[in-house]
Amino acid sequence: MREEYDFSEGVKNPYIKQPKTAVTIRLDTATVEYFKGVSKQVNIPYQTLINFYLADCAAKKMRPEVSWR
Repeated sequence: MREEYDFSEGVKNPYIKQPKTAVTIRLDTATVEYFKGVSKQVNIPYQTLINFYLADCAAKKMRPEVSWR
């Protein structure tokens, strides 16, 4: 093994996925349970399912209709 290696002409791995950002989010228990149930049906992790859903909403530029009472 060499003492040193020259990585000056190295390139980033083009096959790696884009990194994800870790966030803390507080969700209602019922919401989490819903996504956990659906995730079991479609056989993907619930956090991945939530990410897919939010990404789809963002791609469609969906906006929630919120009315405060």
